[in-house]
Amino acid sequence: MSTPTLLTGRDPRGEWALLLLSAASGAADAFVFICVGQVFAGVMTGNLVLLGASAAGVGEHWVALRVITALVSYGFGVMCGAWMSERLRWPLPVMLLIEVALLAAAAVLWALDLITSDGDRLGLLVLIAVAMGIQGRIRATPTNYFTGTLTFLVSRVTLRSRNQGDGWVAGRLIAVVAGAAVTALAVRFWPGAAATVAVAPAVGALLIESVPRRLSRG
Repeated sequence: MSTPTLLTGRDPRGEWALLLLSAASGAADAFVFICVGQVFAGVMTGNLVLLGASAAGVGEHWVALRVITALVSYGFGVMCGAWMSERLRWPLPVMLLIEVALLAAAAVLWALDLITSDGDRLGLLVLIAVAMGIQGRIRATPTNYFTGTLTFLVSRVTLRSRNQGDGWVAGRLIAVVAGAAVTALAVRFWPGAAATVAVAPAVGALLIESVPRRLSRG
């Protein structure tokens, strides 16, 4: 099965797009965790752990429902991403545009203070988790789960087998932290704009991917 991927290592713009999507992922997860209710939009390993803890009677009330909603929504996003990329063969910018539209819809609903109930929060979670599922499926390089990325980088450093691309790998780890940090600051000082933080880097990645580029030789 083929997966659309950036021309990483050949065009720095592709690497910048990965950095921006990583930042969007960190921002989306931080927003959902802080504002929607102690779950993640893109880190499904964390959600599975929370589901297990909830099954044992530990954690917030109704957290299991939010976790299941996130898991199902993310899975649906993955299905959509697989269908768009493998069956419909849509170009990457089109699929990223759909992700941006979902994140933007969530940001508008939040900014207009239209999220007033637990049911509304579940709907918001659905929008963001579907967006993260699409992002996770249409990229060969992970931008919303980083355990493997961290393992790969530490292993290469330990074995002293580093290469030029490792700086970009480390950059993606920094980007996800930065996205989460900026979102947390927004929640504290500009709560109405908190959901917008994930939209901005996603739009940046979309713009980068929308500019045609050539694969360099050599």
